[in-house]
This record gives sequence, structure tokens and C-alpha cells, in this order.
Amino acid sequence: MSEYILNLLPLEEGELAEFEAIAPDAVHVRARRSTVTPQQLAAATVIFGWPRAEDMKNAANLKWFQTMWAGADEYVDMLPEGVLLTSSSGSNSRSVAENMLSSLLALCRRLPAYRDNQRARIWHDEGPVKTLLDSTVLVAGAGHIGAAFAKMCQGLGARTIGLKRTVSGPIGGFDQVYAIDELDRLLPQADVVALVLPHSPQTAGLLSGERIALMKDDAILISSGRGSVLDQDALAEAMRGGKLWGAALDVTVPEPLPPDSPLWDIPNLLLTPHIAGGMHLSITRRLCVEMALDNLRRYLAGKELENIVK
Repeated sequence: MSEYILNLLPLEEGELAEFEAIAPDAVHVRARRSTVTPQQLAAATVIFGWPRAEDMKNAANLKWFQTMWAGADEYVDMLPEGVLLTSSSGSNSRSVAENMLSSLLALCRRLPAYRDNQRARIWHDEGPVKTLLDSTVLVAGAGHIGAAFAKMCQGLGARTIGLKRTVSGPIGGFDQVYAIDELDRLLPQADVVALVLPHSPQTAGLLSGERIALMKDDAILISSGRGSVLDQDALAEAMRGGKLWGAALDVTVPEPLPPDSPLWDIPNLLLTPHIAGGMHLSITRRLCVEMALDNLRRYLAGKELENIVK
């Protein structure tokens, strides 16, 4: 039986031909998330892209699915038994890391306050600012994104510490790497705390009110992994009480953030609507396509795939 490859990636002209060249004997079908049919899903043995998770129950013949996002948690419990699931982890690392860095520098230089002043037509010096030179940046989540962000911070003179579940050796971008169990010990040392962790039972609520209290009073918090990692109510209460220099959240629970959330009204808190990654940066889209092409070569050659989720 030949492979039926259902391609839901945002392909540009000529890119489908790249998949056809790798698997010339396969049936290649290009579709959109909004128009893919149950019949196409039922026939597919390989799927690339971002189908609706609830539609995956129709993929009765599926053998391998590669999502075009780094996170794959929405699909873990939705796939037929035995389906190989891979992600595009790493494709949006630069996009998210640059967004994190730009948010961090904006807070260091009090740019949100100056933007507020501009809108109110107020000419006012907001006082001292911060620098990353000789600062300590603690990154919870030392994967692709965390390492890319840490390397950027190193370039500006920061000392970087990474935290991950299992430490097996040094990681580029980090001066030191520790197990996530060391979080409580390291929080009081950090000038910047960055959260780039996925959602899981172990990470939900990880940065609790008690742990926010361990942070320096003038520390900066950056959250760009999953909103569930942070206790948002505790953060709002702490910041209203004068804790932290500032915070930047690109992820929240829920999304969209409801209008009555207290986070909207905190002056030194920068909110963006989960736009750090996605396809906002053009190189992310192409990297996602290249990852799918590379894994297709591996799949057809019987080699182990990259970015296996399960």
C-alpha cells in the first residue's frame, strides 16, 4: 500500500513538489485546515500540519502525524492507538526568543510607561533603568527556545542559568544548567526569570505565589511557554503590592484573556496575545517545512524521526 500524505502545511509555490520528489510513489494531497474532508483524513497514512484535534478521530489509517507547532499536547490523547506523533520543535525558536528579548529590554528601559505617557501627552522622565550587563537570567525550560533566548542574553553580558527536568550535560547558551528541582534555590539569585515550559501536570502552577515571593523585589518575569505554568492571580496581587520591576506575558489562562482579568490594569505588565511564535516570522514557516521534509526522508528510510512526542 502506497503512502497517502495529507499536507496541511502553509506551503508556498513549488514546495509541494519537494515532498513529491522525496516520496514519488506516494499520493500527495494538499488541503487547508478549514476545508480538509473526513474522507481525506480517513485515507491519510501521513499527515503534516495543524488539523483540528477533534477531527483526528477520523484518521483511521494514520501511521504518522507531524504537527507544525512545537507544542503537541492538544493531540496526545486524540490520535488513534499506535500513531507516531512528532512536532516541529525548534522551528519557532528564533521568533519566540526575539520576542522575549524585545519584551525584556522594553521593560528594562520602561518603554511601556513611556508609551502610556505618550498617549496621555505627558513629558516625564520615569527614572533609572536596567541593563542585562552582569545580570543573572534564570530560564525555566532549557529547550530550543530557552537556549536561543539565553544565548541572546549572554551576548548582552548576562550570566545565564537553565533549568530542565533531566540534566545530561552542558547546553549552548547557558553558563550553568540544573534540574528543575533547584528552582527554589535559584529564584532569589535571578534578576530575570523566564518561563518557557510546556503544559504538564508537573509544570501547572509551578511559579506559585510562594515562589513569586522568593524572587527579587526588582526582578523581571517573562512568560512565553504555557500560561498554566504561572499563578496569574498571585502575580497580579504581588505586582499590585510593588513586587517585581515588571513582567511580560505572551501566554495566559484562558486565551483570550477575559476583560475582567486584573492583569490588564497593571502598569508595568506587558501583555501580548500569544504572538511570539506561530507563523509571524517568515523563517519559521520555512523551517517547519524543512523539518517535515527531513522527517519524511527518515520515515521512508526506516530511520528514527526527529522531535518524537510519542
